Amino acid sequence: MTERHTGGCLCGAVRFSIGAKPGPVVGCHCSQCRRQTGFYYAAVNVPRTALSVEDAGAVRWYRSSAEAQRGFCSNCGSALFWQGDQSPEVSVMAGAFDEPSGLAFSHHIYCADKGDFYEISDGLPQYDRFPV
Repeated sequence: MTERHTGGCLCGAVRFSIGAKPGPVVGCHCSQCRRQTGFYYAAVNVPRTALSVEDAGAVRWYRSSAEAQRGFCSNCGSALFWQGDQSPEVSVMAGAFDEPSGLAFSHHIYCADKGDFYEISDGLPQYDRFPV
């Protein structure tokens, strides 16, 4: 039996399902993620081929760099996805999953860019950039 996880945006206009086990939750503290969400991204990676979006027309994509784009709901503005152009995976915001999600944090990336208004004190590994 295929593992299935579901989720969506705040207003419900975007619903998605994933037919694979999501990777661990990674916290990204880069300045782009902080500016988009007001804090930091908490996301899981899944194969692009495993992600199905019910109303893809409600998803808008913003090209945030030369290498990636960010997907959000055009109705409520909920951040939903981060997609590297060359990656076979898409990052899905952990908070967008329906509960119980079964997700667990693994580590933090781009900690050198983290905001000055908080500390990372969960004891998980922290990387200044993206680990090799």
